[in-house]
Amino acid sequence: MAHYLVTGVAGFIASRVAEMLLSAEHAVVGLDNLNDYYDVRLKDYRLAKLLDDGAPFGLDAKNSRYAGGGRRMAAGGRFIFEQTDVEDLAALEKLFSEFKFDAVFNLAARAGVPASLENPHIYLRTNAHGTLNLLECQRKFGVRKMVLASTSSLYAGCPLPFTEDQPVNTPLSPYAATKKAAEMLAHSHHKMHGLDVTVVRYFTVFGPAGRPDMSIFRFIQWIEEGQPIQLFGDGTQSRDFTYVDDIARGTILAAKPLGYEIINLGGGRNPVSLQTVIGSLEKLLGKKSRNAGHPFHAADIKETWADIAKADKLLGWRPEISFADGLARVVAWHRANCEWLKEIHL
Repeated sequence: MAHYLVTGVAGFIASRVAEMLLSAEHAVVGLDNLNDYYDVRLKDYRLAKLLDDGAPFGLDAKNSRYAGGGRRMAAGGRFIFEQTDVEDLAALEKLFSEFKFDAVFNLAARAGVPASLENPHIYLRTNAHGTLNLLECQRKFGVRKMVLASTSSLYAGCPLPFTEDQPVNTPLSPYAATKKAAEMLAHSHHKMHGLDVTVVRYFTVFGPAGRPDMSIFRFIQWIEEGQPIQLFGDGTQSRDFTYVDDIARGTILAAKPLGYEIINLGGGRNPVSLQTVIGSLEKLLGKKSRNAGHPFHAADIKETWADIAKADKLLGWRPEISFADGLARVVAWHRANCEWLKEIHL
């Protein structure tokens, strides 16, 4: 049984990583600051699954019912949740002194391109300074391995498909810039202190209990409610959608010793346009939609497409869930949880 630290554990991807680690009989300490960047009732839903907690959902979109409750345990003590911020170095040092971690899965991050333009300072503090705090704790307490979550947003301006050796030195948003900073801090700690870091660059992750600021979650809600879809651009922009279970599985595989590597985790297929996504959802939901058009966002990327040959070679990883199958699973989850999802703030 290995012991792992998973940061951002109430998040969409990190919660799934923690679930898989626990299913494999490992021990997990999960950290999350439970911020209200999006409706915290989704974070409560994910944490409730990890904690095997059948309590009803909170009624507050901004205040988690798990906030301020002290340490919580589940899975026979193999899962520990602490409300801790990666920006709090003293709190992290206390945890690293208490637990001997085999690896750190650093998935805590401020995400989203538009929001980073509005508040770049908090993105810098969490994505860059928070990563630095963890790296320094690893150096101080002798934890060699980190898996660092990064983003395909770094590839702005690069030719398709995106490969890990392309220069990514012209980020369009503070979000991308701070993720690049995290990668570089990890690289310097690898070179100077011998840390083993695998950077996994995620490509448009989707699945049940996803973030409500992501397109698929919003599209389903708007179509179900008969509301106009708030589409930025003409819908021809496309993404290399990747199902969350595939992403979580690849993230865990990346915990093997590799030195310092950057690895794409993406669908590796031809990108899917937002028009196609909307059309597929209309068929699955049995409803038509209408669009409320908005100009394409200048900080966004028109198209993403991952070259995943390196993930296959180094990790033996390829995605297993097709886009169509994944989309059907998301719709089924939404319909099974429609009563409380109606209250989620988009």
